[in-house]
Amino acid sequence: MQDPRAPHLDPRELAADPFLHLAGRLVPGGHVLPVRIYYEDTDFSGIVYHANYLRFMERARSDHLRLIGVVQGELFGEALAEAPGFAFVVRSMQLDFVRPARIDDVLEIHTSPIEVAGASITLLQKVMRRGELLVEGRVKVAFVSQGRARRIPDALRAAMRAAQDEAPQV
Repeated sequence: MQDPRAPHLDPRELAADPFLHLAGRLVPGGHVLPVRIYYEDTDFSGIVYHANYLRFMERARSDHLRLIGVVQGELFGEALAEAPGFAFVVRSMQLDFVRPARIDDVLEIHTSPIEVAGASITLLQKVMRRGELLVEGRVKVAFVSQGRARRIPDALRAAMRAAQDEAPQV
């Protein structure tokens, strides 16, 4: 059951966004964001610079929230009222770089929630190229306020749990 206070987009408002297609798509168990590789994403050897995968994964996490209807601006307002001085921080990240990506490749960033705990959310993210795994990461994002871990706001918890319930076991 959805929290009536949850800062969710009205489905009509979401559908009216002419650029919504740029946010990728929801799939069973999560979200997929396509990313084209440009010259600026590569290093001197012509492969994607390793730190750029972090940017791609961050975008995918943000667009996942957008497509499950979480209004990030309102969520932050609610969180500020519940926990002054709050922040979302990456608590831990484990990455395995399997294969390189190159200029003009089109990648898919797959995001699936695997655990929604009291003060953190753990996500599995995979960077794929035509079905081939390039990078795999587990990302734990924590909610902190005034330097201490705090319970994740109910609105975000409800939205992420709903997405987690649909996620395949990993």
